[in-house]
Amino acid sequence: MTMDIFAEYDKYVMPTYGRQPVAFVRGEGCYLYDRQGERYLDFVSGLSINNLGHCHPAVVTAVQRQVAQLIHTCNLYYTEPGAELARLISETSIGGKVFFANSGAEANECAIKLARKLGHETGGAGKHRIITLEGGFHGRTMATLTATAQPAKQAPFKPLLPGFTYVPANDVVALAGAMDESVCAIMLEPVQGEGGVHPLAKEFVEVARELTRKHDALLIFDEVQTGLGRTGKLFAYQHFGVEPDVMTLAKSLGGALPIGAAVAAPAYADVLEPGTHATTFGGGPVPCAAGVAVFGELTAPGFIEGVAAKGQYMLARLRELEQAGLVTEVRGMGLMLAIDLPRPLAAEVVSRALEHRIILNSIAAGTIRFLPPLIVEERMIDQVVEFLTTTLKVMM
Repeated sequence: MTMDIFAEYDKYVMPTYGRQPVAFVRGEGCYLYDRQGERYLDFVSGLSINNLGHCHPAVVTAVQRQVAQLIHTCNLYYTEPGAELARLISETSIGGKVFFANSGAEANECAIKLARKLGHETGGAGKHRIITLEGGFHGRTMATLTATAQPAKQAPFKPLLPGFTYVPANDVVALAGAMDESVCAIMLEPVQGEGGVHPLAKEFVEVARELTRKHDALLIFDEVQTGLGRTGKLFAYQHFGVEPDVMTLAKSLGGALPIGAAVAAPAYADVLEPGTHATTFGGGPVPCAAGVAVFGELTAPGFIEGVAAKGQYMLARLRELEQAGLVTEVRGMGLMLAIDLPRPLAAEVVSRALEHRIILNSIAAGTIRFLPPLIVEERMIDQVVEFLTTTLKVMM
C-alpha cells in the first residue's frame, strides 16, 4: 500500500513549513525524483545544503565507510574524522580552533556565547552588547532569533534576549554611532541570504573591522549559507579582504548531513573552556567524515574557479531578463543569486516552475532566490532562464 505522504504530514507533523506539493524519493546530481519517477531540476539545493548535488559519490562513500566502522561516541573522547575536519576548516580559513555543532543556529549560539564570555573577561559584565544588521538572519533559537533583526519573525516570541542592537546594513554612520565600549561583537552575513540575497558593501565591512578593533570587540561572520564555495570563493569573507575573528559554518559542510561549526581565530581559540559550552551530537564521526569528503571536492584544482565562472554566466543570463523589463533587479555573488519581480508574483512563479519540473525558491512576495548545486551546468542555467523568460512574459 502506498502511503499518502501529504496526509500523514498534515496529521502528524507540525505545520512550521509551507511545503510544495511534491514528495521526493531519490536524488542524483542536480536532480530530484518523485514517486512517479519524474525528474526535477533543483535550483534550491536544500537551501544551499546540497552544494555538491544530491548523493555525491565521494560523500556517499565516506559516509558508508564511516557508518560501518563507528557511528557515534561522545565528545569525552577523540575521533579521527573530527580531528581531520577541524584541521581542514582551520587551515583553509582563519586558523584557530573549531567547535562542532549540529546546525547553523547552534554554530551561531556558540559564537554569541564566545563573544559574551570574552567581553566579560576583558570589560566586565557591561561589555555584552552585540550589534547585528537589519534584514539579517542567524537562526531560530531564542538567541539567534534575537540576533535576527526581522520583526515579523521575532514578534510571536517576545520578550527577546537583552543586549542586541540593530543597525541598517551598509550604513557606516549608524554602525559607528552604535559602537561603544559595551559592544563585545558585531555579527553579520557577508551576503544577507534569507533577507533577500543582498551583498554587503566592501566599505561597510572594512569599517566594521576598524570599529571592532578600536572598541576591543569581535567581528563575527555568519557564513552558514555563504561559506564553502557558494559565492565563488571558498569563504565569502575572501571577497572583502577582511578576516573575521569568528566564523560560523553549517548547511553544506556535511554534504547534506547535519553539522555546524564555529571557528575562532588563534587569539580567541581558547575562550570557551571545559564546562562553558557543549553538545551531545556535534562533531560526530559520520557527519565529520562527510565533511572531509566535501573539502576534498571543494579544494580540488579548478573547482572553486569553476563555480565563480558559472556564477558569472548565470548572472549574465539573469540580466537578460532585467534588460527585457521582466525583472527589476538582479544581484548576488557566485551561485547565490536573486531577482526582484515588478509585481508580487514570486510564489506563483515557483508553483509554475514546479509544474515544469524546476525547483525554485521564493523568499519574498516579489523575490526569487537561486541556489543551484555548485556542479550545475550551463545548459541547466539556460533551461531555468528560458523558463523564466517564457513564464514572466505571460504573467506580466
